Amino acid sequence: MRGKMMRGLAVAAMSLLTCLVAAPPAPAAPEVKAPPEFVALRDVDPTIVQEIRYSTPHNFTGARVDGYRQPMCILTRAAAAALHKAQLSFLRRGYTLKVYDCYRPQRAVDNFVRWAEDLSDLRMKAEFYPRVEKDRLFADGYIAAKSGHSRGSTVDLTLVRLPALPTRPYRPGEPLTPCYGPKAERFPDNSLDMGTGFDCFDTLAHTLDPRIAGKQRENRMLLLRGLERAGFKNLPEEWWHYTFQPETFPDTYFDFPISRRSLSCCPF
Repeated sequence: MRGKMMRGLAVAAMSLLTCLVAAPPAPAAPEVKAPPEFVALRDVDPTIVQEIRYSTPHNFTGARVDGYRQPMCILTRAAAAALHKAQLSFLRRGYTLKVYDCYRPQRAVDNFVRWAEDLSDLRMKAEFYPRVEKDRLFADGYIAAKSGHSRGSTVDLTLVRLPALPTRPYRPGEPLTPCYGPKAERFPDNSLDMGTGFDCFDTLAHTLDPRIAGKQRENRMLLLRGLERAGFKNLPEEWWHYTFQPETFPDTYFDFPISRRSLSCCPF
């Protein structure tokens, strides 16, 4: 009797093992795709310089940000066309636009929130937020749970005088200098001097801060007026932040990753 029970258990175990081995793997979740209203900026205007900071460790987190699978600018078709219009006017004056960030997936914004909640991670403080304590980043509005970038019509950008010389790559661990210091002392950037570096968590980054004067103010106004003529509106707290209006998706926050494979449509 005992022998029959043991044989029965062995047969049952083998049957279960056979089922487990033979069971097909669960299908992978389909990758989130962008709606057809989104395009790669390079397909619309290949002359605009792209320096996508969040695909590199040279940003306020000190690491590549979630969702940035390729260093490329993706925007809604309307915003990309408007940026092309602005670029044509700047090219005639001897400048080119340079974008730092465009569409930003929600998973990247979530990455920012997790980073801000980790008060022990201060590796990039000396450059990006020297005068702001990290536990104030939410209260002061530098980090939020939602970003207009995720709607696809917002872009962070600057101006570069032609011919556009390359900016040297950031070396992780290199000494950092404050983003609001004199241009010669800040991390080198081939852009015009706007008074602060990109993503500077400081009131000096406010577009019309009265302490920004002379050539720095002229440069900000050059960028502002050129983009306003093309239909963009500036965020007053950040000289680099512009949104094309009306937005194609004014109430939708997308989370498809930044890569060619995310795009479901073709260039113009």
